[in-house]
Amino acid sequence: MYTKTLYAGWGDMDFNSHMKNTAYLDKSADVRQMFLMEHGFPVEEFMRLRIGPVVMKDEVEYFKEIGLQQKITITYALAGQALDGSRFLLRHEIFRPDGKLSARVTSAGGWMDLVQRKLIAPPSALLSAMNSLDRTSDFAVLPSSIKTSA
Repeated sequence: MYTKTLYAGWGDMDFNSHMKNTAYLDKSADVRQMFLMEHGFPVEEFMRLRIGPVVMKDEVEYFKEIGLQQKITITYALAGQALDGSRFLLRHEIFRPDGKLSARVTSAGGWMDLVQRKLIAPPSALLSAMNSLDRTSDFAVLPSSIKTSA
């Protein structure tokens, strides 16, 4: 399972002195970017290819609070994907230092051609990187985003 350890910083806190909802989304996005960089896709490669990931929906489920400067462990797995890779469903679980699940973030998205502004199938190396992620127990095959002419 792809996992990263981060910390809940000052800017991640809300009025109630625990990690705010948008911080869960930000930490999840950070882990996704770390994965892509480690698998040959730093931002410069995306700019060269003129493609990028686009998230169309996020769902966050909360279980336990995280406080300031707590170490958090974030997992990253594939919860669904189209066979051509044009759509994906990503799952992050955020754990507290005591090992208890704090939150689960599920994000639906796809790969966008930044010139044509439409969803595309990713290049084979990127699809291969995504396929290297562990799959969740509820993994689902998604329909393709690629429109075929009839």
